[in-house]
Amino acid sequence: MSFDYATALGSANFNNPIFTASGCAGSGKELSQFFELRELGALVTKSIMVKPRSGRATPRMAETPSGMLNSIGLQGPGIDTFLENDIPWLREQGVAIVVSIAGESVEDYAVLARKMRAVPGISALEVNISCPNVENRGQVFACNPETARAAIEAVRRNIGGELPIIAKLTPDVTNIADIAEEVVAAGADALALINTVLAMVIDTNTMRPKLAGFTGGLSGPAIRPIAVRAIYQVHARLPHVKILGMGGVASGRDALELILAGASATSIGTATFGDPTACIRIKEELEALLVERGFNSLKEAVGYAHREASQ
Repeated sequence: MSFDYATALGSANFNNPIFTASGCAGSGKELSQFFELRELGALVTKSIMVKPRSGRATPRMAETPSGMLNSIGLQGPGIDTFLENDIPWLREQGVAIVVSIAGESVEDYAVLARKMRAVPGISALEVNISCPNVENRGQVFACNPETARAAIEAVRRNIGGELPIIAKLTPDVTNIADIAEEVVAAGADALALINTVLAMVIDTNTMRPKLAGFTGGLSGPAIRPIAVRAIYQVHARLPHVKILGMGGVASGRDALELILAGASATSIGTATFGDPTACIRIKEELEALLVERGFNSLKEAVGYAHREASQ
């Protein structure tokens, strides 16, 4: 019997569970020179905003032990240019497309959802609510149950039933399962866990912060245990809600850990900077590990750590 590698997030079905992480592969053109994008479960685009953004001042990136810090500032072309140039190219590649959107206000999310509603060939919408809300004195949407709910409600109201909504949450909260419950109640079909962890690096030579924006998002292997904990907690609270897991996945074994915790798919981000073919390598490694452990399908392994603990 052949191994069933298929997975689903909400009503969207995918051939395999290995996705790119938003922000780490642009809209796929950089990675396409290394492998066929259709080999991915899905390509998750960089988070797109309503208007073009030049991003934050440099320096924007800094190495850290077992990871990296970035403060890019959601640089991008804006939704109209993105829909005109990037989506047609991605459709030509035959890859499942998950478009990531981000806003500074609830109305931004509403506008983005309306624009996405009529776009053909999209599998799902990742709603990145790990962004500062300019209407709420810069507080991150996903750090507050009310603002998290409001952003997802705006997307659900404007997207209708056209596309599954994947709410992307920050780990920088006291109880991530509480926020997860709020966004699911507001209309999210699935969850993306976790975004980067807010962090800071100071140069001991200049004795100043290394990043021009002072703080940034920590990614890479250093945050994987945080991702495992968050996924495990949310899956325990909401076992029927699908999770796109991410955070420091650099091998098939790392991906397996997130799946055992409760993820139905995993996004690969920082690992691709050192190895552009990391997604394909991890895809092969993960399948081999699942078969080796006696699973007949990916779905059998999702959340398996919970079942073992209860026996």
